Amino acid sequence: MHNLHSETPPRVYSQAVQAGKLTMRVLIADDHDLVREAIASLLEQEGIENVETVSDLNQAIARVNDSGAFDLVLLDYKMPGMNGLDGLAKMKVANGGKPVALLSGNMSRAAVQDAIDQGAAGFVPKTMSSMSLSNAVKFMIAGETFAPYNFMQDADSAVGNLSTRETEVLRGLCDGLSNKEIARDLDLQEATIKLHVKTLCRKLEARNRTHAAMIARDQNLL
Repeated sequence: MHNLHSETPPRVYSQAVQAGKLTMRVLIADDHDLVREAIASLLEQEGIENVETVSDLNQAIARVNDSGAFDLVLLDYKMPGMNGLDGLAKMKVANGGKPVALLSGNMSRAAVQDAIDQGAAGFVPKTMSSMSLSNAVKFMIAGETFAPYNFMQDADSAVGNLSTRETEVLRGLCDGLSNKEIARDLDLQEATIKLHVKTLCRKLEARNRTHAAMIARDQNLL
C-alpha cells in the first residue's frame, strides 16, 4: 500500500482553508442516523459545508444520479445493499470516477486492503476525531489514498499479541459464554477470567466484552 496519510491536510486546499470554507461536495451513506449526522456535523464544523447524507446504498446512487457526482462519497461498509465490496464497485461507477471511500466501526486490515486494491479512496474509522476526519476527507478528494497508519500496522499483529489463555477466553466470548461459563470450561476462577477480559479489551481496543467478540469475528482472529 502507498500514499497513506493521517493528519496533515493537502496543500492544494490551502487557499480554501484560509478563506474559511472548503468548496467541496461530500455524500455520507450510513444506515445509523446518529452516526451519519454526527460525521456530517463534524465535517461542517471543520469548514466543509456541502455535506449530504443518505441511509443506504440505493439512496446514495439515486442522490448521485439526481444531483451529479460528489467530490467524495463515504459508504458504511456494512449498511444494507453493500454486499461486501460490490457496493463499492457500483458507487464508483455511479460517481463517475470521483473518490469513494469506506466507513466502518470494525473492518479488518485485509478487508481494507482488498477495498483499496479495488479502487477505494481509503478507509475512515468512525471513531476518528473531527480534525483527523476532515484531513482524511481532504486527502482523498486531493487524489490520495487514506488509511490510519496505526490501524494498518497494528491490525495484523493483534492476535499475535494474545497469549494462549487470552485466545481461549476470546473464543469463549465469541461463543457467547458468560465469564462464569468460561471459567468453568477452562477450570479457572471467574475473577481470573474477568482480568483476561479486561486485558483483551485493552489489546483489541474494544469498549467491552461484546465489542471484543465483534472485533475477533470481523478480523478473523480465531
